[in-house]
Amino acid sequence: MVALKDILGIKYKLDKSEKFDEFMKALGVGLITRKMGNTVSPVVELTEDGGTYTLKSSSTFKNTVTTFKLGEEFEEDTPDGRKVKSVITLDGDNKLIHVQKGDKESKIVREFTPEECKMILSVDDIVCTRIYKKVE
Repeated sequence: MVALKDILGIKYKLDKSEKFDEFMKALGVGLITRKMGNTVSPVVELTEDGGTYTLKSSSTFKNTVTTFKLGEEFEEDTPDGRKVKSVITLDGDNKLIHVQKGDKESKIVREFTPEECKMILSVDDIVCTRIYKKVE
């Protein structure tokens, strides 16, 4: 089994995405932002320092940095411009559960392995899958 500490500092680039446009639409994201979001292939990286985690997402469209402690609620500005209250918890050894509460509640499950990061995003009855592959 992979522990979270084993994947810290690995960079993953978006490789496949299904139903991302439907996911963004269900959250009320505007057409232009959705079009931009669907064309970029962000690189994500998780790091940790003294119990504080940082999740970075970098792309030609937008760079975001989310800093959090496991299980503690924090205010987050999402890449699509929503202001939400979020909590990220660890499920097992290598899966982060990210719940965002705003106008709508959404959930992002990130499962890390040394080779890929699989993201399952859900809101209402929409489920989006995004697969990120390790950057060599």
